[in-house]
Amino acid sequence: MSTRSAGFTLLEIIVALVVFGFLIAGLSQTVRFGMGAWRAEGRLSDSRTDLEAVDRALRVVVRNLQPGDDTGRAAIVGMGDMFTGISRMPVPSAGLARIPVEVGVAVSGNRLILRWRPYLHAQPFGRAAPPSEATLLDNVERVSISYWRPAGGWVDAWRRPDLPSLIRLRILFRGDNAPHWPDLVVAPLLSAP
Repeated sequence: MSTRSAGFTLLEIIVALVVFGFLIAGLSQTVRFGMGAWRAEGRLSDSRTDLEAVDRALRVVVRNLQPGDDTGRAAIVGMGDMFTGISRMPVPSAGLARIPVEVGVAVSGNRLILRWRPYLHAQPFGRAAPPSEATLLDNVERVSISYWRPAGGWVDAWRRPDLPSLIRLRILFRGDNAPHWPDLVVAPLLSAP
């Protein structure tokens, strides 16, 4: 009868340690890859959310533009790189209520700016209150705004009492790796059919 001691040989222990080392290395690389993918998705999601919020804000402004009044006031004063008009939008001081505001969209420096102030259907006695300002987007190279006139197609300027059928905003960003944003085309709700 042979006496054999119970336990593992040195070779078996070394093989088990090598296999365990490969498992640990594989798991650590998997965790590293997963954390990197999670961070990248978070960055992409944040930038997409910002663009979606700006898209919604611009749509609210354009969709709620008001036509001109009987005094001959232009519905909007629009050029190829900016427009101003009267719209209804929620402002911080009014809670969730949409109030009439004088609103303007333009590029200032490298920022897409939204300016607004409450609209009063009267001539102020003194100077009008300065407009509030919000930066919608940074790193903007330029904005191109066009107005659809059914008889003449897209035009680069608008100064009429009626609203255009459509307003198109094309935003171009600065930089080599700039995001591409599709044209924003919105019909003001009160425009003529």
